[in-house]
Amino acid sequence: MIGLLQRVTGASVTVADEEVAAIGPGLLVFVGVEPEDTRAQADRLLDRLLGYRVFADPDGRMNLSITDIAGGLLLVPQFTLAADTRKGARPSFTRAAPPELGAELFDYLVLQARQRHENTTSGRFGAHMQVSLVNDGPVTFWLEASPPDSRARKRGRS
Repeated sequence: MIGLLQRVTGASVTVADEEVAAIGPGLLVFVGVEPEDTRAQADRLLDRLLGYRVFADPDGRMNLSITDIAGGLLLVPQFTLAADTRKGARPSFTRAAPPELGAELFDYLVLQARQRHENTTSGRFGAHMQVSLVNDGPVTFWLEASPPDSRARKRGRS
């Protein structure tokens, strides 16, 4: 499971001219699901998102997590994160989970996040969304929560 997180001063999601989610300062996280992902990867990704220290402490160092600052968490499904872009001029989506699995794991991630972090909201799986954000820093990180023995583990990611 992939999480592209951005520290933001604010972010929102609009679907069909209706704002469906918005946060103030916090994290906007685009979430990609791969075919071999399970709830274990969703749990691992959520642990990392809630504990990742990307917010400034009083000394200006990135020592605080979203939990520490009680910031907003906006989760947005984005299957294109799993695209294979290694060759050609058109991405392949064979590394993206089928829609049913993607929806199931994204919904599970959102449910778990809402239980553990009160200020959580989300975009809509499968919808055409407009995402607005003000990246703070800019600060952007790519996180992976990979199954054991996956290609990500072989690349040294976990």
